[in-house]
Amino acid sequence: MALNSLRDLYVNELKDLYNAENQLLKALPRMAKAASAPELKAAFTEHLEVTRAQVERLEKIFEGLGTSPKGKKCAAMEGLIEEGKEVIAKGGQPEVIDAALITAAQKVEHYEIAGYGCVRTFADRLGYGEAATLLQQTLDEEGAADKKLTELAESLINPEAEDTDEEGAEGNEGATAATQSASGE
Repeated sequence: MALNSLRDLYVNELKDLYNAENQLLKALPRMAKAASAPELKAAFTEHLEVTRAQVERLEKIFEGLGTSPKGKKCAAMEGLIEEGKEVIAKGGQPEVIDAALITAAQKVEHYEIAGYGCVRTFADRLGYGEAATLLQQTLDEEGAADKKLTELAESLINPEAEDTDEEGAEGNEGATAATQSASGE
């Protein structure tokens, strides 16, 4: 679809977000399963339900526009989800994987915040007041999810991941001492 008007751009970006949210509906259960901290599992599971409501809001907006939400693949979300899959596939200390999952999830949230901020502004400019209100609701939810992830990271996940660094350093010091005594140094 050619972008010949702000409305064209608005619809194009809404389609991008619709596809992004649907990709996320498939990714969030995998992220919840990969998380080891119960609080992080719960955050991913809770955001899955929020995402379902966001998809429904987008469908309502498309209904009001008289157009289909389908027809666009969100390459950015596909790439962000792929990064999350790579984190899971690498394996490692569960606490560190949790920190990596938060990193991946916050990249997703920031992408969505940018996208929803733009389409909300377009909706305002185009006089789609109800759509702007719905989009602001989603934007608020994405901001709250990002804030929750930050709080989890700072209060729980990152300190636990950092503890694995200290344990690893202690283990390496012990290995060095053992190597030195075995070699007679």
